Amino acid sequence: MKVLIIEDDPLHRSYLNEAIRAALPECDGVLEAENGNAGERLARDLRSSHIVMDLQMSQRNGIEAARTIWKERPETRILFWSNYSDEAYVRGVSRIVPAGAVYGYVLKSASDDRLKLALRSIFIESQCVIDREVRGMQQKSLGNVNGFTEAEYEILIDIALGLTDRAIAHRRNLSVRSVQNRLQQLYVKLGVYQPLGGQDDDGRFNLRARAVAVALLRKLLNHSALERAEADLSAWLARQPRD
Repeated sequence: MKVLIIEDDPLHRSYLNEAIRAALPECDGVLEAENGNAGERLARDLRSSHIVMDLQMSQRNGIEAARTIWKERPETRILFWSNYSDEAYVRGVSRIVPAGAVYGYVLKSASDDRLKLALRSIFIESQCVIDREVRGMQQKSLGNVNGFTEAEYEILIDIALGLTDRAIAHRRNLSVRSVQNRLQQLYVKLGVYQPLGGQDDDGRFNLRARAVAVALLRKLLNHSALERAEADLSAWLARQPRD
């Protein structure tokens, strides 16, 4: 068994290399890639099916790299090792995991023993391992009263990209009224109807812009999520018939 590390920090790569060799005596080789692009190439060329990957990298983030790797080899086992448990990252990972895939999400703040346990559980015992903090964020985002449904999150992404109600309706195969209803639900959950300073709302806020600002502050959105969304939007626009 060979393990591929995809991590842009040299110190973190070195730490992971040692941790993998200590946790997995069955491992007969550890390969390293310094970013998502290099990781994709190595995973493809070497047909690596055991990967430890960072999420936030300067060249091609971990979510995009994992999506490509899983598309080509859905049986690949990936342990995401990240500093972040933001909802944007958690949702990003959840949306790309193939059905039945074995994977993990462990924070870099976890103990050495926790990391070693995750490595053995995923790569040897075929068990998924998700840190408690990340699992809590996953459960929160399943659509309960404090979380957001996937449909509401799509609307949030679309207004962050600047789409009008009519454009969102066309893209999501909804009526304009349905889009507006979902926007109202989104505004309520984000609390954008609650004016700053406790004063009554006098029309000072653009609700769409305010919703995006609150989502960024609450880490529902981040640069990586918007970068992926922009790429998806460009692909969708390219498929639309020209007038």
